[in-house]
Amino acid sequence: MQALMLKHPGDVAVETVKDPSVTEEEILLKVKRVGLCGSDLNSYRGKNPLIQFPRILGHEVAATIVHDVPGRPDLVAGTDVTLSPYTSCGRCASCRRGRSNACQFNQTLGVQRDGALTEYIVEVPEKLYPANLSLKELCLVEPLTVGFHAVARGRVTAQDTVAIIGCGGVGLGSVAASGFIGARTIAIDVDDKKLQLARKAGATDTINTTQESMHDRLVEFTAGHGPDVIIEAIGLPETFRAAVEEVAFTGRVVYIGYAKEPVAYETRLFVQKELDILGSRNALPEDFHAVIQMLEQGRFPVNDAVSAVISLEEAPEILAAWSSNPSQFSKIMIRLG
Repeated sequence: MQALMLKHPGDVAVETVKDPSVTEEEILLKVKRVGLCGSDLNSYRGKNPLIQFPRILGHEVAATIVHDVPGRPDLVAGTDVTLSPYTSCGRCASCRRGRSNACQFNQTLGVQRDGALTEYIVEVPEKLYPANLSLKELCLVEPLTVGFHAVARGRVTAQDTVAIIGCGGVGLGSVAASGFIGARTIAIDVDDKKLQLARKAGATDTINTTQESMHDRLVEFTAGHGPDVIIEAIGLPETFRAAVEEVAFTGRVVYIGYAKEPVAYETRLFVQKELDILGSRNALPEDFHAVIQMLEQGRFPVNDAVSAVISLEEAPEILAAWSSNPSQFSKIMIRLG
């Protein structure tokens, strides 16, 4: 079968690989569509410290079940599903606390283990999520869950004002989650196109920081108090600091990404404001169910969020183009079968 193999940074090609073997605990899936995300771009650029080469990329998946699953009437041959690309050991501190998304020994598809950019893959039934959605929608579920999980970590309610710094794929998921809950949602970015998409996804207000002061606008939007929750979805030292500086007293700050260099803080604000500083990693089953519910209700601009759908053979070329000009693309999906 054919697969997209990343052999070394910048060196990717469609190659022939062995068909997967299926154990009694696993299900064979025919892959239909795979989305690319920022971690795939980092892997392509050689900036993902978790990946080893060669590696088949891909963890945002829409696939079709090949054979019936005994005892699971919702998982029969021909059913379209998405899946959770993470593993969990069940023994580490995170797993014992019911937070398997942060498993100490997690292995994500396309990063620590070969991914889904191939014709067939195998997965265990508990990782599958059937839904009454199109292949494009199913392929968007996993990337949106990451932003949904960040909103859940921030304990967002409809009474909150939430600011999301960064409206890329993950930040857009947080915008959608916050808006779906009914919170006042402020989207912050440097790109007007991303901010327009954020409004369609649920943002009530937007701030373009190249044209206006984020601080002044947040003061205006919140009557001087600051947002109840700030979600940082960029990973820059200055935005890490801004989240702490701009959030309300006794507010919550959620970091999805991580800064690529050390961050110097005025730690007085942690104590003076009595802040909750939270990390957010991957997603839990309840995040998948929430995203599916939102998509089934038609509450997300699916077509606007996807900039390109291409064949597997076109993938090497578009990865090179994406690396050269990241702002040209939003969500890229690769069509298989």
